[in-house]
Amino acid sequence: MAGELKGRVALVTGGASGLGRATCVSLAEAGAHVVVADIDADGSERTRELVTDAGGSAEVVPLDVTDDASRREVVARLFEQHGDAFDVLVNVAGIDRPGYITDIDLDDYRRVMAVNCEGPIFLTSEFVKRVQHLPEGRTADVVHVVSLSAITSGSGAIAYNGSKAGFLNATRCIQRELREKAVRQEDGSERPFPARVMSVIPAAMDTPMMEQWGIPGHLMMPPSAVADTVRTLLLLHPSAFVPEMQVVPRLEPNFPR
Repeated sequence: MAGELKGRVALVTGGASGLGRATCVSLAEAGAHVVVADIDADGSERTRELVTDAGGSAEVVPLDVTDDASRREVVARLFEQHGDAFDVLVNVAGIDRPGYITDIDLDDYRRVMAVNCEGPIFLTSEFVKRVQHLPEGRTADVVHVVSLSAITSGSGAIAYNGSKAGFLNATRCIQRELREKAVRQEDGSERPFPARVMSVIPAAMDTPMMEQWGIPGHLMMPPSAVADTVRTLLLLHPSAFVPEMQVVPRLEPNFPR
């Protein structure tokens, strides 16, 4: 699989740790130049080092996915630096703030919604507005990392589950819009919109964000398993489209051990 993403530049949000870091490593192994985007400068630099020490290509950009100016600046800068080679966006960044309906904090709730739902939606908007001008025959890719929590429910996770459910449904809307939308060319003819948006819906992963829930490690997947799924979607033939892919551990939680 090495080299199959060569020549493509991929912006990965939340790249400073967890699944974001694993995704940067996986895409770089496949030949992509990865852009590690996060508000955590030290963590982002560590991810860049992991990629480059392994022979991959990476750079770091500071990005606050909740800030519109930051989103616009990063997208504009990357298109200016890399041109049409910048054709991959992977929205990984996410946070969790536990809270029950009797004690949920409004600021925490709004922050989770901003990072997990609003931020990636508007970052995707900035990206797809620019890639609509890609030459014929080229297809840009957006992968949204959602969560199995988007279609399940649990106590103490109102903000997280709600944000992921909203993000999943918004992703479905975006997918439909782009599949219905055509791009008019200079000769008056039309062609399909040159971008596809796909989503990965993973179960629990062994990442720093999950530590607060106290789930035993053997019940969770390594982030590399989900990162490699993201890579698989990016390697699909341009004519193919996978709207959603669930990724869960092979073993059920109550499997005898």
